[in-house]
Amino acid sequence: MTNTYRYLPDTEQDQKEMLEYLNVSSVEDLFADIPSNIRLEGELDIPEADPEPVLRKKLNKMSAKNINADQYSTFLGAGTYDHYIPSVVDHMISRSEFYTAYTPYQPEISQGELQAMFEFQTMVCELTGMDVANSSMYDGFTSLAEAASLAVASKKRSKVLVSRGVHPESRAILNTVAKGQGYAVEEVGLDTDITDLKQLQSQLGKDTAAVIIQYPNFFGSIEDLAEIKKYANEQGALFIVSANPLALALLQSPGKLGADMVVGDMQPLGIPMAFGGPHCGYFAVDKKFMRKIPGRIVGQTNDDQGNRGFVLTLQAREQHIRRDKATSNICSNQALNALASAVCMTALGKHGIRQMAQQNFEKANYMANLLQSKGFIVKNKSAFFNEFVVELPLPVKEVNEKLLESGIIGGYDLGEAYGEQKQMLIAVTEQRSKEEIDQFVECLEAVVNG
Repeated sequence: MTNTYRYLPDTEQDQKEMLEYLNVSSVEDLFADIPSNIRLEGELDIPEADPEPVLRKKLNKMSAKNINADQYSTFLGAGTYDHYIPSVVDHMISRSEFYTAYTPYQPEISQGELQAMFEFQTMVCELTGMDVANSSMYDGFTSLAEAASLAVASKKRSKVLVSRGVHPESRAILNTVAKGQGYAVEEVGLDTDITDLKQLQSQLGKDTAAVIIQYPNFFGSIEDLAEIKKYANEQGALFIVSANPLALALLQSPGKLGADMVVGDMQPLGIPMAFGGPHCGYFAVDKKFMRKIPGRIVGQTNDDQGNRGFVLTLQAREQHIRRDKATSNICSNQALNALASAVCMTALGKHGIRQMAQQNFEKANYMANLLQSKGFIVKNKSAFFNEFVVELPLPVKEVNEKLLESGIIGGYDLGEAYGEQKQMLIAVTEQRSKEEIDQFVECLEAVVNG
């Protein structure tokens, strides 16, 4: 957003008029009901207020310290990616009827907002191969946790299995939610860069409500969903897939491979990185779960004159139905970001999204092959989409500091989440040019060779 909205404080005259209206003589009188022993005495230990021009200069100077993808080439992904966003997206979401809307409780005056949600749901269903999608969630992490809870409630079982190839933050949120809901979460180990299917089979049991897999997984590798679905079916467990929506333009959809629920984050399609958020989650299911899906679903209908109209069709949350019947307590959605994704997908079209996904795949593989030709070890044994793991002779933190000096934002350090201090997860999107990729490899060689 380029517009700047300045704070307009109350004048002394404004304050005087308000106090007179309230029939009190001073601002202090407004706090008369608060006991004096719990009131703050004296001034807060904070700097004096600055005049607006001085404050703006200070803040601009601070923000200039940030390094972003407009200035540097970035190879950092791990859940938030630098993708092309058509300019029409910002123009549409900046319109006041969308930008200022809270939530469409009155369908008769919210047709534009409801239609945008409906189109979002439709395109999510096309990408995922599922029957029904809701009109967005907070982000992909909360979507995954809600899917697990739905599975536990539906199957009336006490355990879910989640691959260690699922995003670490998704697993952290899942564990937090599971603790409150009272079910167990067990992690399934990895066979190099994909889920260990033998371990998965051994952990599955009659108490397993669901198996959760990421597609492509956190390392960019493409899991064998059909095989995993077969194992889940043997024990009557549901199959939940957390999928990158852009990758689904290229890969076979989880719905066609047997997924019962498909969740994920729409950030790759129309939502800027914005230093990590906000994002927008999606939640798509087989039609048998339609009445248990969290959030809300927008439906299309016709009025008594035959005109097309849109309404909030299903809302499985406690604010609208009896609390004991609710499947979720989620009380909002990400309508503005969902609109951004819908506009982005519409502007690109199905062929444009596929071409965009193809570029991600080809550029990532070009970079991986180039690194291997220079003697680096790429850890991925399976096919990967737009991310892969490279082994380095030095700690990733040290390498990234050196790369930054050359105007390059390096990859994700796998040390904290996976204990691999010398493994870097590199993301290559359609935004990266051949020149940028070549420069990265050249700089990386220089750093590791001293």
